[in-house]
Amino acid sequence: MKKISLNSQILIGLLAGIFFGLGFAILDKESATSQIGLYIAELLGMLFVDLLKMVMIPLVFTSIVVGVANLRTHQQMHHVWRATLGFFILTTTMSIILGLTAANLFHPGKGLQLPMFQDAMQSFQAKQMSLPEFFIQFLHSLFLNPVAALAQSNVLAVVIFALLMGIALVIGGERYHNIHLILQELLELILMLVGWIMRLAPICIMALLIKLVATQDVFLLMTLIKFISLVVGTILLHGLVVLPLILYLVTGMTPIKFWRGAREALITAFATSSSAATLPITLRCVEQNLYVKRDIAGFVIPLGATVNMDGTALYEAAAALFIANLVGVDLNLMQQMIVFLTAMLAAMGAPGIPSAGMVTMIMVLQSVGLPVEAIAILLPIDRLLDAFRTSVNVEGDMVGSLVVQNWAKSGQQGINDNQIEKKIVI
Repeated sequence: MKKISLNSQILIGLLAGIFFGLGFAILDKESATSQIGLYIAELLGMLFVDLLKMVMIPLVFTSIVVGVANLRTHQQMHHVWRATLGFFILTTTMSIILGLTAANLFHPGKGLQLPMFQDAMQSFQAKQMSLPEFFIQFLHSLFLNPVAALAQSNVLAVVIFALLMGIALVIGGERYHNIHLILQELLELILMLVGWIMRLAPICIMALLIKLVATQDVFLLMTLIKFISLVVGTILLHGLVVLPLILYLVTGMTPIKFWRGAREALITAFATSSSAATLPITLRCVEQNLYVKRDIAGFVIPLGATVNMDGTALYEAAAALFIANLVGVDLNLMQQMIVFLTAMLAAMGAPGIPSAGMVTMIMVLQSVGLPVEAIAILLPIDRLLDAFRTSVNVEGDMVGSLVVQNWAKSGQQGINDNQIEKKIVI
């Protein structure tokens, strides 16, 4: 009898989680059966996320150091840098434009009565942050004591230190060959641990989705259905059309082939709502299923998990217009341009800030003078929308690694052709 693949097991876990979650939502939540079932689901889900977080920081550090060192050795670093940053800026820009366009076309929030949310607003304490304060805190979060950054799981600071460490290893050359070798072996060891953790993925993802589906407030979801539909619809449009189209045009890879290889990471991202927690599985998928070189994957994926947030940027831009409609404010073109720029900065800076999502959303609202208290409206539905936008964030990183590999290959071919031409001239 043919063994069911891990990919298929995870898909079965996804469907089972939604089914049982709906069952728990229908049952009396006060009954002993419901409480025990939800407690077990929460316990299993928390265990899985904690295991992924356990390996995340050492994996980010070793993969970037080794990736940078190996790329510099092959004289590809400047091509990868340019391609990576260019791709991240391009897709983030497209996602924000998509979110703003949809919000301007469908006007979510118009017709809803704001007084129904007054109690939530009064109980919500918003930490306000101006744009200069955001920049200061963002820059401060880049360069930290590496031991403290590793201990506090500050991904952005770890990425910066790892980039510098990788470059230092290359400049040091053969003198630090042993350190380079140790880090390569450590990376392989951590990837082995990721493989062990993935054996728990089907049942733990099912548990996470049971908890997510069972604890949603159906009345509130129905009240805000227009905004939820707009955000989910535009995120799916970006994830199912825009990113696959870019991938196909650049690499020739079909969406079906990509989704087969990326399925584990996308389902895990949906269940955990965390790009960082999903990072070990994302790396595993792009290397083993999509055949991205480890050097490129080890550089693009961890960097993307910290600064490439297509789904988050789209959501924050659309949410700003939603809140403007709720409070009866019409944002002009200049104000929407400010929302565009602030949403891009906020999405890129989010990982380096405590309570990242809420703080950066507040910054976007403040940039155009909207009441920050209105963010209380988004809190009850944030977990559901976070599942969708995190999946697209992770998809953007995976597509980026394939696109960057293709562009780097083209750039390297161009260098080789130039070298051949020079030799012929000589």
